[in-house]
Amino acid sequence: MRATSTSLTLAEDRPLLRQLADVRWTLLATAMLLAVVGLATVHSASSELASDYFPRQAVWVGLGLIAFAAMLGIDYQTLSKFSVPIYVAGVLALTAVLFLGAVRGGARSWFGFGSFGLQPSEFAKLSTTLLLARYLAGTNRRYLQLGQIALASGIVLLPMSLVVLERDLGSALMFLPVLAGMLFVAGVRWQLLVAALLLGLLLGALVWNFALLDYQKERVLTFLDPERDPLGAGYQLRQSKIAVGSGQIAGRGYMQGTQSQLRFLPARHTDFIFAVLAEEWGFLGVVGVLLLYAMYILNGAQVAIRARDRTSVFLVVGLLAAFGFHVLYNTAMVVGLLPITGIPLPFLSYGGSFTLASFISVGLILGVDLRRYVNR
Repeated sequence: MRATSTSLTLAEDRPLLRQLADVRWTLLATAMLLAVVGLATVHSASSELASDYFPRQAVWVGLGLIAFAAMLGIDYQTLSKFSVPIYVAGVLALTAVLFLGAVRGGARSWFGFGSFGLQPSEFAKLSTTLLLARYLAGTNRRYLQLGQIALASGIVLLPMSLVVLERDLGSALMFLPVLAGMLFVAGVRWQLLVAALLLGLLLGALVWNFALLDYQKERVLTFLDPERDPLGAGYQLRQSKIAVGSGQIAGRGYMQGTQSQLRFLPARHTDFIFAVLAEEWGFLGVVGVLLLYAMYILNGAQVAIRARDRTSVFLVVGLLAAFGFHVLYNTAMVVGLLPITGIPLPFLSYGGSFTLASFISVGLILGVDLRRYVNR
């Protein structure tokens, strides 16, 4: 009887074991490799500062793994059912930070807790993606109607507008790729794409004239003319280019970069950590990290391709769109191809809220893959 009982138990466990083995764990492995590279680079970038940020970032990575496990254990369909209250909680947090938040880098977008801070916009992006996935999953048409596009845009524009009011333009921009990626998968007629482009140009003009602060305009003007203010607004970009170029093929070596170790490069452990990596590890190191990012996106795309229900497809697409745009914008910004704004690099840049949100995204994506035979 004992042998029979054991046999039955094993037989019941085998499908679960096979299901676990078939999950795209490469996605998690890639995220962990990037996090390790990030920890090493944060230590190098901040070792000459008054406080080494390595221990703090290590704590955030540990908390991120706990958040990942929690998200993996929760069915995304359950989260989808509660997407409206989760979204409302995110909007309320963004509203509260306008009045109670601490000012950092010119933006009132943080809740301060001693030496630590929490940025609600990072979690609002996740809650917005979750609600948008639920809404678009119910629009079972080849092409979205204008009203459906307007409602989907409204879901995104509400939290995005609150982030703009916080004067955090970089975080606000990150809502747009989520909307664009998910609408593209849902299906949009080309005429509406043209209309959206024209509307975007109009909104861009309005933002330039009425929303951007003087220092933000100066960043754009400096991007267009790097020699406009080489010792002021153009200084950061100039030093970043020097760091990237001096890395050459194999780099100067770990903790041997002049721009980071001699404190020439501002924001080197956050938004410009990619420049530190390029100087220390050169072209080969940059290619290696970009390949890791490509592996992450490709594995995430495989999860979306083999997902069995519309909610999971839209959820993964939205998360990957935000991730990919973070990588694209940050790396282009560091070499002067795009204007400077506060957009960090996933798993590499120092930042507690962003690190937590990145690992939550991994948990959500792998949660979709784990339950693809259950939720259809």
